[in-house]
Amino acid sequence: MVCRFNPTHFVARMREIDGLDLGTLPRLEELPLPSLPPVVPFIHHKYSRSLPLNEAVVAIPLSELVDLGSGQLHVGTRDELSARFLVPAEAAIVVSGVDKDHIIERWWELDNRPALIAQLRKLGITMVTAPNYSVLTDVPRTDNLHAMKRIFMVWSEFAAAGLPAALHVNARTEHDYKRWAELIRERPEIGVVAFEFATGCGRGERITFHMSQLMLLARRVGRPLDIVVRGGLHILPQLTQAFRRVTLLETQSFSRTQRRRRAYLNEAGRLHWAPSPTEVGAPLDELLAHNVKVMRMAMEMAMEEPSKPVRFVQRTQGVAPNRNDETGQISLFDNAQLAIRAQIGTTKREDVIPATKA
Repeated sequence: MVCRFNPTHFVARMREIDGLDLGTLPRLEELPLPSLPPVVPFIHHKYSRSLPLNEAVVAIPLSELVDLGSGQLHVGTRDELSARFLVPAEAAIVVSGVDKDHIIERWWELDNRPALIAQLRKLGITMVTAPNYSVLTDVPRTDNLHAMKRIFMVWSEFAAAGLPAALHVNARTEHDYKRWAELIRERPEIGVVAFEFATGCGRGERITFHMSQLMLLARRVGRPLDIVVRGGLHILPQLTQAFRRVTLLETQSFSRTQRRRRAYLNEAGRLHWAPSPTEVGAPLDELLAHNVKVMRMAMEMAMEEPSKPVRFVQRTQGVAPNRNDETGQISLFDNAQLAIRAQIGTTKREDVIPATKA
């Protein structure tokens, strides 16, 4: 943990990021952003398949493209990349930095990141989403700020090398989102952000909180902004109200295929998964292609549905700021009372949260 009460460790962590201020990083040139489709299938590996997946755009994990132990790429050419993941050699490749903490920490530990990024650019990678270093609730606040600075630093490394990158806006508080919005507004070189709803941020009332804050972020930036997300299929219609382009890195097709499940839409158009056992050693190419197609249809149908109405509510009251001028952590009881305490409208539009009506 990055904590002031461990002075030696704290000073070392501050030095490695040049302080917590996001403004210390140099400005960069704007890069042309790729026009990604609404759904991009995520391919983890090639196992149990025999043919390239016939998709024009695919996503792959950074941790499977780079050997994070040796600091070397697993592939040297596009043909080798195609063979490693069984994707078309001419496909546009989106590399996702979203991963478990212990994996992306190894990326941070590599001292040859600039050389690796240069090799990724030579491979013709279309876009990278920066690693999503965690902002946790059970650590000192300085640990959160340290993680957010690292996210911005690794994004800057990709962008400085001429490789389009999405800035992963990990945040825990409303102030975190305002801070990200101010940074993005001041830096037009940031044209696309990333977010991950597949784990904690996609559960319970937190998914509504993060969706609302992302919509506010886009409005505060005041210019067209793209977003790349993992998870959160059912809230994508709301995000399209605020962002110019929403792209889902869709992981279910691949993971469900590996578990021998076949996607189908019921009479109401809802997505379901049925067991689809295969013979021992039989390739999963047909099943994967089918699941990708059905998932794309499910998203298209979801996007055609009228999005839920959005209302604006006042920020949660009654929680004193802590010594870092941040909202204190709310108790479980307070979380349960969030909707009750947030019923009064406000005339200051900068400080309102859009939320779906219950």
